Amino acid sequence: MQWFGKGSQNVEDGRSGGGGRVALGGGVGIIVVIVGLLFGKDLTGLVSQMPATEQGEVKRGTPTDAQGKFVAGILESTEQVWEEQFNALGAPYEQPVLRLFRDGVQSACGNASSSVGPFYCPGDHKVYIDLSFYDELKNRFGAAGDFAQAYVIAHEVGHHVQNLLGISAKMEEARGRLSEVEYNKLSVKLELQADFYAGLWAHHAQNLKDFKLDEGDIEEALNAANAIGDDKLQKQTQGEVVPDAFTHGTSAQRVYWFKKGFETGDIKQGDTFNSSKL
Repeated sequence: MQWFGKGSQNVEDGRSGGGGRVALGGGVGIIVVIVGLLFGKDLTGLVSQMPATEQGEVKRGTPTDAQGKFVAGILESTEQVWEEQFNALGAPYEQPVLRLFRDGVQSACGNASSSVGPFYCPGDHKVYIDLSFYDELKNRFGAAGDFAQAYVIAHEVGHHVQNLLGISAKMEEARGRLSEVEYNKLSVKLELQADFYAGLWAHHAQNLKDFKLDEGDIEEALNAANAIGDDKLQKQTQGEVVPDAFTHGTSAQRVYWFKKGFETGDIKQGDTFNSSKL
C-alpha cells in the first residue's frame, strides 16, 4: 500500500527517550506475552500489574523516520474514513492519539511492557504500540507486509470506535455480572467486531485520494488475521485448543469478519453481538 498524505499529527513518539527495560515475572510475563501476540485485548486491570517504567521525551506530531511516517499515514487514513462514517451517523468523531513507545509505557489503564503488544486504552483514548511487535508478527507468525502492519493499527482504532459508540462501556458493565466463560464469549464478539471495522476501513480507504492499495495487500491482512486466531495460538503455545478460553475468535472467524467489513463497507453489517456467524 502507499500513502501520499502528510500523516496524522495525532502521534506521540516516546521512542527517543527509551524507557527502562521492563523485567517480567514468570506468571504475569507468560500471560502477557500470549495476550500481546493476539493483540487488541482489553487490558484494563492487566497492564496495571506491569512494573512502572520511566519515559523519556515524548514528541507530538508526525514522526520523521520511515516507520513513524508509515504509522502516521495509516492513522491519518483511519481518521478520514471514520470522520466520514460518523458524519453519516450524525455524530462527531473524536480522533484518537497513537502513542509509539519502546520497552515500556505508562497509560491511563496502567503500566505495560512491550510484551503486551499493541493495545487500546479507553481511559485516555489512545492506541499504544511498540513497533518491535511487527518483527514478532513477521518472524514468528509469518505475517509480513506493510498491510499486515496497517491491519494491526486499524484493529486498535476499531476498539476506539467501539469506545465512542458506547460498546466498550457495555462490556465493562457485563464484566461484573458474567462468569469468565460467558464474558470470554462477549470478548470474542468485541474483537471480531474490531476486525470487521478494520476491514471496513480498508474498504473505504481505497477511495481516499492519498491512498493506494497494491496487489497482495488484502492477502497480507487476511494472513495476519489467520495467524493470530485463538485456536491456532492455543495449539502453538499449549498443544491443545480450549474454546471456553477463547477471547478473540478463531482464525476462520477473524478472517471472515475482516473480509465482511472489506467487502461490504457497511457499518450496519458489523453487529457481531447479534450475529449467528460466530
